[in-house]
Amino acid sequence: MNYLVAIKERTMLILELGKIRIAQLVTLSTAMGYILATGRLSLDIFVPVSGILLLALGSGALNQYQEYRKDLLMPRTRNRPVPSGRMRPSVALAVAIALMISGSLILYFGTNSTALVLGLFTAFWYNGVYTYLKRVTPMAVIPGSLIGAIPPLVGWTSGGGDIRAPQAIAVALVFFIWQIPHFWLLLLNFGGDYEKAGYPSLTSLFSREQLGRLTFMWIVATAGASLFMPLFGLGNSSVIFLLLFISAAGLVWTSTILLRPRSRKFSFLPAFKGINYFILSVMILLTIDRLI
Repeated sequence: MNYLVAIKERTMLILELGKIRIAQLVTLSTAMGYILATGRLSLDIFVPVSGILLLALGSGALNQYQEYRKDLLMPRTRNRPVPSGRMRPSVALAVAIALMISGSLILYFGTNSTALVLGLFTAFWYNGVYTYLKRVTPMAVIPGSLIGAIPPLVGWTSGGGDIRAPQAIAVALVFFIWQIPHFWLLLLNFGGDYEKAGYPSLTSLFSREQLGRLTFMWIVATAGASLFMPLFGLGNSSVIFLLLFISAAGLVWTSTILLRPRSRKFSFLPAFKGINYFILSVMILLTIDRLI
């Protein structure tokens, strides 16, 4: 029994190291891309989904290894596995490499070269470009948004879809735009932490009110982009489009809170959760539309 408990604790620690919440969203967007390309839900989907999950977990673990000294300086991240001392940096690096190799092998043997290259490029962009770029510019999130745009393409190409297809590009664009307000809302809540760790932060260039208005504009762009899906052959059902419209309108309406005067104790977390629920609803609705 103690052995099983130890395995469970170790597994949970590895999932925490790999940023399982982010990896889950990456996995869901990959699954959506696969279903959009194939029009069916079959056991074959587990190959690209498991491959991208392991690759995403490995990339997240590598990122924690790369930034554990910075994480130690921020209250939001100091309790992560490495900075908290629950896992040695060398062990975290070994776990990251093992997970990334496992995910890459699954994509290589189970999908195709395009899906593998896209998956590896996403990891490279996250760990090799964005992780370092955000140390030198507060605008790193814009090129960094490629990280969220590519996983749907991994699923799409795994399902035999052409990466140049308008549908694939349209979906990737929505995820690209969504990433920017997603991060800026996080920044509005924890910008002080980033500054403590020495990261260049937009909160040092703009007031919270100014950044709130900029974020609201990107939220409107995210909502608007999702409504163009029918032009690319996605979400053609009138019921699905109506639900997309309601979701988009609800997102914009609830996000108007970013334009209102606020006290210093104001929390942006509800808006942050709202835009995440929105992208989840987009994935669900597009998937349902394709399956029916």
